[in-house]
Amino acid sequence: LLAFILNPLVMFFEKNGFNRLFSVILVFLITAVIIGFGFSVLIPKIAKQMNVIAGNLSKDNIDQVLGDFNQTIEEFLPFVSAEEITNQLSNFFSNLFFTSIDNISVIVTSIISVIAIAVIVPFLTFFILKDKHRIVKGIIDVMPNKYFEVSYWVIKKISYQLGRYVRSWIFDAFIVGFMATIGLTILGIQNSITIGAIAGIGHLIPYFGPVIGGLPAILISIIQFGDLSMLPSITLMFVIIYTFDNGYIQPNVFSKGTDIHPLLIILLILVGSQAMGILGMLLAVPAATVLKTATREIYHGYKNYRIIRA
Repeated sequence: LLAFILNPLVMFFEKNGFNRLFSVILVFLITAVIIGFGFSVLIPKIAKQMNVIAGNLSKDNIDQVLGDFNQTIEEFLPFVSAEEITNQLSNFFSNLFFTSIDNISVIVTSIISVIAIAVIVPFLTFFILKDKHRIVKGIIDVMPNKYFEVSYWVIKKISYQLGRYVRSWIFDAFIVGFMATIGLTILGIQNSITIGAIAGIGHLIPYFGPVIGGLPAILISIIQFGDLSMLPSITLMFVIIYTFDNGYIQPNVFSKGTDIHPLLIILLILVGSQAMGILGMLLAVPAATVLKTATREIYHGYKNYRIIRA
């Protein structure tokens, strides 16, 4: 995926007279500088805001929120026992905490896996970018002559579609995160940068972004104001953002994109989640795009170049 994101910049330097290796190194240096600058600017701000969140999680603050929550339940749902709901919520979070402690070995293993991926991925990306033409040539060379043209177009179209998908989705996620940050700032919600970043990253998982972005915003508003008074405003803000994104931004950014039906996308994400967790959710749609593009090009070749039948 990183190779698809960075390849257009590598090609830009190649067109301006640089060789492939130097272009890849230059792109990696530029990317490292941008990431380093982003971390140096954003991480201190995010850390400061996380400290504010931790500072607000005092026992008195939590007791006040629970008291207001009980009062709200009693006012709007008099037939429901607010105390019972509070106790069930308390038991749920206690069980969640102790479950997390019991699974500490799994957590440590996951952290090690993430670190390993963070080290391996840049190396793989570097060699894929550097040897892209050689890789494509190697794949095509093993194909029989009658499949040459179709193989070339399958690889070319898949590369184009995936690159377009990845870059467009990241740009769209950035726009959503930016709009969420602005909206939360206007509403006076603390830690708007952190929540906006979470909303943007969450948007990379199609159709689950509003939940991933909205829940932290609601949680922070409850801690900040001590009640549910901001719930309607935050909900309306995210509805407006995602309606605008789905109705205007995405059609223009993707320009028809993968042309996969929304219902099928949801099913793909659910299947990917069951198979590979979060990674499966992220890879489900690109994998479907590859399959669809390959099938379409092979069928086109079957009709126009008489492959397979020959």
